[in-house]
Amino acid sequence: FDRDGTYISSWGHGIFGSAHGIYVGPDDSVYCVDNGDHTVRKFSTDGDLLMTLGTRNQPAPRYSGKSFNKPTGIAVSYKTGDLFISDGYGNASVHRYSSEGQHIMSWGSSGIDEGQFVIPHNIAIDKADNVYVADRENHRVQIFDTDGNLQAMWNNIWKPSGIRIGPDDNVYIAELLA
Repeated sequence: FDRDGTYISSWGHGIFGSAHGIYVGPDDSVYCVDNGDHTVRKFSTDGDLLMTLGTRNQPAPRYSGKSFNKPTGIAVSYKTGDLFISDGYGNASVHRYSSEGQHIMSWGSSGIDEGQFVIPHNIAIDKADNVYVADRENHRVQIFDTDGNLQAMWNNIWKPSGIRIGPDDNVYIAELLA
């Protein structure tokens, strides 16, 4: 759609199992998180598939910390181009990949302690490379450096489901009503 809401084109028909998240990277690449087939895909704005992370319909073992079991969101570092993926429905992890798709590291496990998650549902990165994870069922946002070290925690947020850093550097959080 253009800015006035006029339909231009579409793409992706027959590709997705259950598209769950979409993110436009700093280079205008379009990242689609598919929690139905356990993959994350990178596309051009014309819909050309550029990269796939994960293997279609082959989830990692549940709560194993390995990529992916029903991933939920993605963000891209402005500084390095590294990809940060929240893996929340069948896992409780954050995965870091290089811009070329090489796995760098993962962190997190299921639980309520610092660095643990109960449905990490979305993720964002600010310009200073702080990683914000919407820890939905723990009613909080945990903030990490890019190596997974906890920097801060914001509590008492009702089921944070979406999180983005605006061009004004403010953090915008969508809370789940139910």
